[in-house]
Amino acid sequence: MKKKPIYVEIEIDSNIDNVWNASQDPDLHSQWDLRFSSITYLPKKDGEPQKFTYKRSVTPLFTVAGWGKSIGTFNKGDGTRSSSLHFGTDQWLSPIKEGKGYWKYEPRQEGTTFLTQYDYDPNFGSFGKAFDAFIFHPIIGWGTALSFDVLKRWLEKGEAPRSQYFRFFSTYGLAILFSFIWIYHGILPKIIGNHPEERRMLASALPLEESKLTAMMIGIGVAEVLLGILWLIYQKRKHLFALQLAVFPLLTVAALIAAPDAAMHPFNPVTFNLSLFVLSLIGYCTSEDVPTAKSCKRKR
Repeated sequence: MKKKPIYVEIEIDSNIDNVWNASQDPDLHSQWDLRFSSITYLPKKDGEPQKFTYKRSVTPLFTVAGWGKSIGTFNKGDGTRSSSLHFGTDQWLSPIKEGKGYWKYEPRQEGTTFLTQYDYDPNFGSFGKAFDAFIFHPIIGWGTALSFDVLKRWLEKGEAPRSQYFRFFSTYGLAILFSFIWIYHGILPKIIGNHPEERRMLASALPLEESKLTAMMIGIGVAEVLLGILWLIYQKRKHLFALQLAVFPLLTVAALIAAPDAAMHPFNPVTFNLSLFVLSLIGYCTSEDVPTAKSCKRKR
């Protein structure tokens, strides 16, 4: 079955000239579009397509470089504009070999409908097609939609793309970190390990029989695993950061009451929970109104 081209559409409350300039000026374009680290226009003569080169730094050690050209612009009588692109790269490590697409700008009474559609040929033969279908194609489509929302917020609210991306990656990075921490501490020390130190601290706080103590520890482990999963699926992450700002001080006090000597241990509850409290505070401050790919239409 032939794959569908990537389609992204968004409504921007800004006039068509602002949207056009932000997406056609290479210095402005590379600020908000995740697909490019830099775009450089090459000299051209009148009537020739605008050729350019682009780079995308994937890691500090690997950068994808490619070429492109704008193969036409069109202005209708109603003010609609479009720009068609042909792009590709000769780097054998790139998942994209060559592709074509277009931008379209439709003026509205109070803003602009900005949309793009593009498709490409993947590299690496059959393996590349499978990799593209299940991994790369969804990722680059999501990245395009996220970039469009960053552009929308930049033009509507004035917040620079760099600041938006800092808040976005900080929030989601911390969410993944906390998910790992809760799931790890729920499964290994409690459910699987039944660690003696965990049992000792729990027994100090709740004098229970051995069988009930084991069941309580497993129950707490399950609750921690569920909280870790919640970090991955709950969208209003500021609520979770706020919850942890209240929980970590309480956990620290409870741990010290149950086992006062634990404060003398390396990587003890005081320093560990304080670190998590500070990270939660950072997340609470950065997680307000982060960019999202969900604000875009992904189908016609």
